[in-house]
Amino acid sequence: MQKLRVGIIGAGQIVETAHIPAYIKHRDIVELTAICDINEEKARHMADKYGIAAYYKDYQDMLKECKLDAVSVCVINRFHAQAAVDALNAGCHVLCEKPPAMNYEEALAMYEASKKNKKILTFNFHFRHAQEIKILKELIDKGMFGNIYAARVQALRRRGIPGWGNFINKEVQGGGPLIDIGIHMLDAALYLMGFPEPDYVAAGAHQRIGNRSGVGLMGSWDPAKFTVEDSLFGFIRFKNGATLNLETSFALNMKEESIMNVHIFGEKAGASAFPLEVFSETDTALTNMEFPYLQEIDKRYESIADFINSCVYGKKPLYKAEESLIIQKIIDIMYKSSETSQPLKW
Repeated sequence: MQKLRVGIIGAGQIVETAHIPAYIKHRDIVELTAICDINEEKARHMADKYGIAAYYKDYQDMLKECKLDAVSVCVINRFHAQAAVDALNAGCHVLCEKPPAMNYEEALAMYEASKKNKKILTFNFHFRHAQEIKILKELIDKGMFGNIYAARVQALRRRGIPGWGNFINKEVQGGGPLIDIGIHMLDAALYLMGFPEPDYVAAGAHQRIGNRSGVGLMGSWDPAKFTVEDSLFGFIRFKNGATLNLETSFALNMKEESIMNVHIFGEKAGASAFPLEVFSETDTALTNMEFPYLQEIDKRYESIADFINSCVYGKKPLYKAEESLIIQKIIDIMYKSSETSQPLKW
């Protein structure tokens, strides 16, 4: 069997900690062919360190010269869409880091390029691969929860403003905690709920802590360059009557250092994902079910492995390209709702 020829656009931290290791572990079916970065020296270093045959400064040159089958897009958010569309138009399957894009219009262009070229487009929403989410999804699909009519998602940090990269720059990131960490828990909740169609969305974003100096648990930041929200609180009502509350922050005056969780509430049972607990009842008593022996898995590895298997064996990826349109539109509307101080129709 001919190996899947893979190229990587970007040579940052996520590439070295997740993408390269996952592709190397699949060396029996994957050939890690090329890597590129606008910092050519960084691309050369990665190529030398991991035995990648070719490195480039311009990904267009890589796409033209390397006859790739698949591409990982691991650049800053602002360049997700163009890199993905160009790779799809070059005949490559694409795995893109989250968020899908800066806005819905860009996400739609990516989706349309994947359909036009009949190539896979998927995204590294790796929390779907967590053991807790897998088990919850199985239980939901078996009918244990009945109709799920409410959810609450939390992606909260007490003082987790990243002191590196572009995370506080709205122009290149598109936003702050909502588009960076909140989107993970939002995606997990929507996946568990079956992606119901929204009816209207409301949100309020705040910039109360990041725009001044303070104590950081993830490095120091420059308040003068802080142009994103440091917290956002949102609400979605779906057309089936279900609701979802979202809380996300880089900085918030709360007790815990960090909370990443999804809570779902159904007619027959409810659950919290991290740690996994299911709340139900028998004829005579209320019951709590715990799962104390779940093994921690490398969620990013599982997500990239899912992409590889989809490309090589033709299986459908866990994350469908059309789902990116829903989550990107929700993100857009939450930011617009916050700006206008109004709930907005879908």
